[in-house]
Amino acid sequence: MTTVLELQPELREALKDPFGPISTDTAAVLAVAGSPLVTVGDIVTYHVLEAGTVPDVALVDERTKRASVDDEISTTVNDASFTNVRTVVNPPATLTADLLTGLRGAFDETGTTLVRVDGEEDLAALPAIAVAPDGASVLYGQPDEGIVHVTAADDIRERVLSLLDRMDGDTDRARELLGLGDV
Repeated sequence: MTTVLELQPELREALKDPFGPISTDTAAVLAVAGSPLVTVGDIVTYHVLEAGTVPDVALVDERTKRASVDDEISTTVNDASFTNVRTVVNPPATLTADLLTGLRGAFDETGTTLVRVDGEEDLAALPAIAVAPDGASVLYGQPDEGIVHVTAADDIRERVLSLLDRMDGDTDRARELLGLGDV
């Protein structure tokens, strides 16, 4: 496992501002969501599945707020009919080569893909937004507030890439692993 980027404490505050609108109504979010649909986090993925939609790409780690998810959430996610399942290793506050290549590969696969993260998937929303095609929807949880809905577009991608560039590590390598080149 190779850590490519690491979140330093001074960037945590910048990540508290959501990258899109927050909603507690999953059906309303899904009604306007683009394709492909990406979910980051067990709770968001659970709510999307409970609403009758299997995300094109879902990243989960069996944890929420540093605690294990309830059995109902775990069972719902694990029993969902994902076409492909990948497992990647990604410690807290990092983005590893394993996660970045696993995420990129999930977009290239046919069907739906569940990416199980051994470690933590919290930062995965950033590369998911960076690599998602224009018009795609990336949904992630804002603790105690709801679902953040991000529609992939150049302006939000630039904001995300700027944050990734400010992390400690090899940003050129991260972009390469995501297939972004010199974006």
